[in-house]
Amino acid sequence: MTGRIVISGAGGLVGRVLAGQARRAGRDVVALTSAQWDITDRAQAERVIAAGDVVVNCAAFTKVDAAEAEPDRAHAVNAVGAGNVAQACARAGASLIHLSTDYVFSGSRRRPYEIDDETGPLSVYGRTKLAGEQAVLAALPDAYVVRTAWIYEGGAGTDFAAVMRRAAQGDGTVEVVADQIGSPTYVGDLCRALLQIADGGVRGPVLHAANLGAVSRFDQAQAVFAELGADPSRVRPVGSDRHPRPAPRPAYSALSPVKSAEAGLTPLRPWRDALAEALATVAG
Repeated sequence: MTGRIVISGAGGLVGRVLAGQARRAGRDVVALTSAQWDITDRAQAERVIAAGDVVVNCAAFTKVDAAEAEPDRAHAVNAVGAGNVAQACARAGASLIHLSTDYVFSGSRRRPYEIDDETGPLSVYGRTKLAGEQAVLAALPDAYVVRTAWIYEGGAGTDFAAVMRRAAQGDGTVEVVADQIGSPTYVGDLCRALLQIADGGVRGPVLHAANLGAVSRFDQAQAVFAELGADPSRVRPVGSDRHPRPAPRPAYSALSPVKSAEAGLTPLRPWRDALAEALATVAG
């Protein structure tokens, strides 16, 4: 795939970092924010996408808790909007990489999820993202659906690592849930994987792209503190019932790289190595 890289949702974390990486690699990039390209408007996709494009759909309703109160809005973006993009790609003769989530799984397993494991989302967000996967592959069977998890940059944003960074730089203790286990994924590593897929040689249709390892939020928080030279014992483990949220989270949603590696995708490095680089990068 050597055409333009067209990014929807370019105002979000993944879209922003992906656009920067692609431009530095010399790619022809069209990066549109959700205000510039509303994927729920079917006609807009027809105007944006051209033959030979590689479209990366990063647009999504990602507010997991808010989706419980706004299911129609979440469905419009995550399911209908994703289908609109896929249909436009099919008509134009463009390729598509669609970003999905570990939240399509129920969390009932205690081993990393493979790409063909049974899904069973617990939340409105998870259900609408699964519906988006299905809509994309129904419209464009050779599209790529890339599931990832616990995305962070670790800088000044609102991602988990960034929040823990600010906590580490302060005083006192912080409570973090120890009964949610997943695969923290550095956005820089994820975007490199997306560009590898865009460059061809990886088989689809469903792939997992997450940093290697299964870790709790508590362990991730302690690692942030340790990397920044703060005392990890300031992080206190609690159960999810201590901080109830509107949307249920899967208790275990780590993603396995095995079958994606067999499909040609270079496995992402271990999560702790990625975290160290992420925190050092934003510090610099």
